Amino acid sequence: MRSDSIPITICQERKKDPMEMFQSGQMVKICAPMVRYSKLAFRTLVRKYSCDLCYTPMIVAADFVRSIKARDSEFTTNQGDCPLIVQFAANDARILSDAAQIVCPYANGIDINCGCPQRWAMAEGYGACLINKPELVQDMVKQVRNQVENPRFSVSIKIRIHDDLTRTIDLCQKAEATGVSWITVHGRTIEERHQPVHYEAIKIIKESVSIPVVANGDIRNLKEAENVWQMSGTDGVMVARGLLANPAMFAGYEETPLKCIWDWVDIALELGTPFMCFHQHLMYMMEKITSRQEKRVFNALSSTSAVLEYLTDNYGV
Repeated sequence: MRSDSIPITICQERKKDPMEMFQSGQMVKICAPMVRYSKLAFRTLVRKYSCDLCYTPMIVAADFVRSIKARDSEFTTNQGDCPLIVQFAANDARILSDAAQIVCPYANGIDINCGCPQRWAMAEGYGACLINKPELVQDMVKQVRNQVENPRFSVSIKIRIHDDLTRTIDLCQKAEATGVSWITVHGRTIEERHQPVHYEAIKIIKESVSIPVVANGDIRNLKEAENVWQMSGTDGVMVARGLLANPAMFAGYEETPLKCIWDWVDIALELGTPFMCFHQHLMYMMEKITSRQEKRVFNALSSTSAVLEYLTDNYGV
């Protein structure tokens, strides 16, 4: 676990409280947890473009607690990386509360992943299989609440929905009764991948609880985000792929502006982002603004210097 320092806004004592954001009546704009992608450098970028709250990639709590090496590689932050939620994959309340205690000084809260539909996660008892284990979810929330002394430290969950929505409502109400801070709902079932998102289901869930609810799923631009927020009556929206394609979308840009691309170059180089990650983010960002031929050339580049030369030659500094 590294705490790098780069000269950006200092978040003293993490005073930007997510719960206060949710109570503001404004749409809270959130960067989703994304494996490999929602790391410190990308979080720093989206925060420059009106993103209010960021999540780390999902971290397996058991590995994080057991291994210093895992902590160093999985969790890097700095003083400007705030407000920040650390998302954990967990199936054991004691291990999760241990992980929460480790990150408590560096984050505003933790989130329990109850939505990942990948087979390996489900096989380990993590992710979306937890929506069928409300008592375990309650136990994990309760343990973190009891172990972490800071009363402002949030404990949230991110879920998918059941075919029978009454089961999802039951899960959410039980989580609320145990003290969960807010719930993010990805409006698809475990089996659904690219089918339309059930925003109406998210609206029904929001109406069934009194804590904040965040809508998630297939939001590609600011207008869509505002439409989903208003239609579902939720307190915020969480975006994944839409931000990968356009990290400036929450600031109202329809496609990635060149300034954002150069901001990414500066941030990634300053924070020592590995080349593959640096390059992959640029491929996502430039998808809409490059021709097929340009993509072929750019995607084949194999060094940071080659990428910088390409960007300078084609887009100027």
